[in-house]
Amino acid sequence: MKAGVIVFPGTNCDRDTYNAIKCVMDARVDYVWYENKSLHHYQLIVIPGGFSYGDYLRAGALARFSPIMDALRSYVDRGGLVIGICNGFQILLESLMLPGAMQRNKTLKFVCDDAFIRIERDDTAFTMLYKKGDILKIPIAHAEGNYYAPPDLLDRIEHKKQIILRYVDQNGKRSEPSNPNGSINAIAGLCNDKGNILGMMPHPERASDGLIGSEDGKRIFLSIKKALG
Repeated sequence: MKAGVIVFPGTNCDRDTYNAIKCVMDARVDYVWYENKSLHHYQLIVIPGGFSYGDYLRAGALARFSPIMDALRSYVDRGGLVIGICNGFQILLESLMLPGAMQRNKTLKFVCDDAFIRIERDDTAFTMLYKKGDILKIPIAHAEGNYYAPPDLLDRIEHKKQIILRYVDQNGKRSEPSNPNGSINAIAGLCNDKGNILGMMPHPERASDGLIGSEDGKRIFLSIKKALG
């Protein structure tokens, strides 16, 4: 299996993501520069966290126009797996590959902390090694993580069970204090219609090895490995 980690100007979680893929998945992995125009060599594409183009205008708003994005759309149309983490999630929303939009955090402040999230589905390529209802403790670090969708769209993605992760407390209950950015319906991660794209604000690559404090995010990568055979 070979994975590609897309690097935009301002990306800063590319090395952590690269190491998680290499060490946890035992996979070959390349950095893929944003000017590349082909992704057909890869079975997994990861858009890591950071501040693409300095987050000018809005987080992810300029990255959507990068040359690599046409190749990414073709890759997705062929059924390739994509995971966007933090800024990667924002880029996928801005490029309309995932539904909804991201706003500034409800406090209007950057938040950097651990968050508890609940697995809402265990039948996806990204979560098959968890059980529905599992509670994970995974770091977050963002200023624009307040997910929003208008009521009709929110009803649709809830009905289609596209919500994969929600913010909860350590007992698995949703509450306002446990929602670190004010995301509607406490959404921390969701997939597209086909289920081959996952966007998530928490950073599983920062919780993939006991040496860095937690392995709660490790099964995200191992689930993908299993899905790809």
